[in-house]
Amino acid sequence: MSIVVTAATSQLGQLVIHELLERVPADQVVAVARDAGKAAGLGARGVEVRIADYNDPAALANAFQPGDTVLLISGTEPNRVDQHQAVIDAAKAAGVSRLAYTGVLGGPEADFDLAADHKATEQAILDSGLTYTFLRNGWYNENYTAQLAVQLEHGVVGSAGDGRIGSASRRDFAAAAAAVLTGVGHEKKAYELSGDTSWSLAEYAAELSKQSGKDVAYNNVPAEVLLGILTGAGVPEGFAPILVNVDKAIERGLLAGRGSDLSRLIGRPTTPIADSIAAALQA
Repeated sequence: MSIVVTAATSQLGQLVIHELLERVPADQVVAVARDAGKAAGLGARGVEVRIADYNDPAALANAFQPGDTVLLISGTEPNRVDQHQAVIDAAKAAGVSRLAYTGVLGGPEADFDLAADHKATEQAILDSGLTYTFLRNGWYNENYTAQLAVQLEHGVVGSAGDGRIGSASRRDFAAAAAAVLTGVGHEKKAYELSGDTSWSLAEYAAELSKQSGKDVAYNNVPAEVLLGILTGAGVPEGFAPILVNVDKAIERGLLAGRGSDLSRLIGRPTTPIADSIAAALQA
């Protein structure tokens, strides 16, 4: 019986593997990846690598074994509900002991566009009869700090108004996943995972100004203007409206945070946005 992490070479997947190796021996950890070359570093650390693609049910049939605990990291492609269903079907056929899933803050109550696929996947897991744990992740600090170069040159642009974001670092969410995968008592639980403190985009811009020494402003624009900016910057036409809709969800308070599940699971405070800004500036 192993702890199996899908999408193991993704940004989150690699961090989850790292956190697992801090808790259990490497021979208890399995990485499922679609590219053997990208997974070579994980194999070098003693982790078993199984090659499978979310779009390949035949390969997924060999990705899991009876009794495995599996983390399904959500996909990013347009057909990800079908992809998730293929993983769920393979996990059930293999007889895994538990399936954890990285969804989105709010679960079935989330009514913004990005949440639709996550809600469908959670329902598919419930329908499967598998023992589950739902990790409903809030927004990552890195969703913003990854854009520092653009922000320092053009400012912070959004349509979130004064809405607040209860974010945490990607490593915080990875640590929570590892805690759930290696711990007990998490069966049939749903965790709402968000940062200890929240912030607005105006506050983010002010903190970036403070740390960088540059004058960075927050420009709150209408949704249709933001849509044009995103598509003009090369964001796919099908995804740009989803990002705009997320900003409107932030404005409505849907990503401001929900309790202290995240800090409780990781046993420490979550990473403040100021710390992630400092790390990104240093990098």
